[in-house]
Formats: sequence, structure tokens, C-alpha cells
Amino acid sequence: MKTREQWIELKNNLNIENRAYINGEYSSAMGGDTLDVINPATNETITQIARCQSEDVDLAVKCARQAFQQGLWSNRSPAQRKAVLNQFANLIESHREELALLETLDTGKPIAHSFSTDIPGAANTLRWYAEAIDKVYGEVAPTEKDVHAFISHQAIGVVAAIVPWNFPLWLACWKLGPALAAGNSVILKPSEKSSLTAIYLGQLASQAGLPNGVFQVVTGFGHEAGDALAKHQDVDCIAFTGSTRIAGQLMISAGESNLKRVFAEAGGKNANIVFEDCDDLDRAAAETAAGCFYNQGEVCVAATRLLVHESIKDRFVDKVISAAQAFMPKDPLDTESSMGALIDQEHKAKVLDYIALGQAEGAVLRCGGDVTGVGAFVEPTILDNVDNKMRVAQEEIFGPVLCVIPFKDEAQAIAIANDSKYGLGAALWSSNINRVHRVAKQLEAGSVWVNNYNEGDMTVPFGGFKMSGNGRDKSLHAIEKFTETKTTWIRLHP
Repeated sequence: MKTREQWIELKNNLNIENRAYINGEYSSAMGGDTLDVINPATNETITQIARCQSEDVDLAVKCARQAFQQGLWSNRSPAQRKAVLNQFANLIESHREELALLETLDTGKPIAHSFSTDIPGAANTLRWYAEAIDKVYGEVAPTEKDVHAFISHQAIGVVAAIVPWNFPLWLACWKLGPALAAGNSVILKPSEKSSLTAIYLGQLASQAGLPNGVFQVVTGFGHEAGDALAKHQDVDCIAFTGSTRIAGQLMISAGESNLKRVFAEAGGKNANIVFEDCDDLDRAAAETAAGCFYNQGEVCVAATRLLVHESIKDRFVDKVISAAQAFMPKDPLDTESSMGALIDQEHKAKVLDYIALGQAEGAVLRCGGDVTGVGAFVEPTILDNVDNKMRVAQEEIFGPVLCVIPFKDEAQAIAIANDSKYGLGAALWSSNINRVHRVAKQLEAGSVWVNNYNEGDMTVPFGGFKMSGNGRDKSLHAIEKFTETKTTWIRLHP
């Protein structure tokens, strides 16, 4: 990987595309409006992106529908679609440096993470779904003798993928992979805070061989371009990752328009439970810190609630404080940085307000807090002796803030873990196999990790219970949500 000086040199020579990508071409918003893109680590203006509104969305949807109805992509054989998506993945990998740099400049995350994890993860996602295309079968129903009935899945049509700013390219590909594999036309709406890698994808999609209109990028505010997609009568499906509040609004818009499908992966307030019989507290502490502080804590499935047995609580928290030192904020372009800047100054202020609120509610600040100076930096923060009824334990902070909650026994740990409106992820640490199975079955979460935090790959689905959303990303399960299920019932003449 490049040195900091080499990344800065690449930055100074980078030609940043800032326009929307519609029907195979880059174009400014019809109204001519733009939005500033700010580097959260330096407060510098990087560029201005197109501020698309309803007329731009109308054009993108029209082109997407035409491409779908003409079968430019949906009627291609699985082998042909596989070849194009594999080439798309190859191009992402070959432009890994530019994409990683854009991601870091846009979001403030460490360049080491963008280069080593986010961009390869995006390419791997497309490649995984490319290889899955010709391995998904239909079904034949067990019917009476003179009937042949089969169940097939066909592309749903026009998909709007609305993605957040914490993992812009990677989470976009979680939607693009299965949606394109199924044969749909996809309109990608990135966050207005992190659009640069999505825009860059346009040229790569064209080079890979995706027909015009099959993949498009519409940039701008969520309440303008995003809302126009949600209410559009000719959009068939919305795939969303973001806040629970916006997920609810999307469902209202779907109900008020054409009953389009809405698959939302929303918020989380995830419980990480450490029992007294955990046989490796050092490893548990290291993964607790990483689970909460990785990506500046801007992770929907971050391990933000640490439930630890009272008999080991003080000793274990000391270990977590030590482990947290590895995540002290640095310049994101420093290749040794493991924590960068939060997404912007507004979000930094919100996180600091929660830290103050936790102390006002009675929690004890053990480490962390504000970083003064330029940039939206906050240190890894640990609030001890938190009660689960406190707002800092119930509300998603989306920053590097860990809430420590002691418990007395297994039943209380389960009750505290499930006492949340969210149900995205949960973890437990124990060497007792019976306890592991007892507790895992009772945790109300879409993903449960045992003696690890947030491990996984593309083979398993990701999504949540309760107000953490519906539908699933990753795995073969994700393909189904971008298809219509059709039954064909044939009466055979004797």
C-alpha cells in the first residue's frame, strides 16, 4: 500500500467526477444546482456534486424502465450476466487505489480500511453474486397426476438502491450484486455526504458492459432525490440501508404510491454479552473494542452495549480501556491510522452531546471524548455503570461510544439484551456450550455471534429483527427480494 505522502500525491493529481450518471452518460442536474463535498478530516471542500431532484429522477427511471422492457439486461443468459458482473468486479479491483482514496476523502475513514477492506469487499460482493447467477433454481410443485406446476423467479423491474455514508461502496454493492444478478435495472442513490465512489462506478459499469439505463447514479439530498424515488410510480422496489426513521418514511411513501417493495436495513443498539465463564478475556476485550470503535463507531451493528457479569466487570473494563488505545484518531491518510474522522461536524456535535448526556444520567466516563482542532474527530469513549433505561443505552449514537452495563445472572443478561426496540446483532462470550445454545436461541437479533464479534462472509444473510428492519442483505436470500415469484399451473390433457 502507498505511503501517506504517496496518497497525498495521488489526491493532488486526482480528477474527481462529480456529476450524476444517467443512461450511460455523466450529466449535471437539470436545475444546475450542486452540493459541496467536505473532507471531514480537514474541513476542506473537495468538489461539488450534482443536486438531482424529481426531474432528474424521472429521467433515470424512464431510462431504467426502457432498458428493462427491452430486455437489454434481463433477457441475457445467466452466463452472459455473470461475465459482465465479473468484469465489473475486476474493474473495481483495478481502480482500487482511486476508489479507496475517494472513500477516505469523502467519509474520513482510515485509508488502510478503505484500501484493504471496503473496496475489496465491494468487488468480492459483485463477484459472489456473479457466480451465484446460474446456481439458483426454480421448483416443481408436488401436484396431481395431470398437472405440471412450477415456481419461477423473475426480475422485479426497476430497483432504487438508497445507501448510507458509513460504507458507501461496499453497502451499495450489497444491493447492486443481487439486484443486477437477478436481471433488474438499478438506480443507485448514495448519501449526499458520500457520493464520490458511487459516481465513479458509472464509468466502470459502462466499461464492464452493462447496457445504458441498467445502472445509474442519482446524487443529491435524501429528501429530494431519495423522496422522488420512493414516491415514483414506476419504481418497483427500494433497497435501503440507513436510519429507522427514514426506513419508516420510505414505507409510507411506498404505501402512498404503488405499494413498491421496501427492504430496509435500519438501526441497531447491539448487545455484546461477556459471561464470567469466558475463557479468553483478553481476546474478548480486543474484539469488544474493535466491535465498538471500528469505522469510528459508525456501524449499524457496532457492539455499543457491553453487558458484562458483575464479578468480572471492573477487571474486564480495564482490559477494554487498554484495547481502545489502539483506536486513537489519526489523519485518515496515515497508513497507521485505525480511526479517522466522523462523517461531519454536525454528527460530531451529536456524538459529544450523547457523551455529556450519559454523564448527566449517571454514567461514569472512563476514557475518551472530544478531540480539539480541525476535523470531526472523537476519541474512543467508554461510559461505565450505565443503566439500560438511559437514553445512551436505548438510542443509536452511531459513534465511538461504548456503554458498559453490569448484570447478575444469565436471565438478567438476556432481559437487558432484548430490552431494545432494535434487533440487528448480538454476541455472547462463554465456554459453556449449554449456555451458548440457551442464550443464542433467546436473543432477539438477526445475527448472533458466539466467542467473536461480527464475523461472517457472503454465505450468510444479514439483517435484523424488530425496528432494525426487514429483508436480508448478503447470501442467496438477498436475490429473492429482487424478484417476483411466479406460479405456472399447466393442466395436461390425458
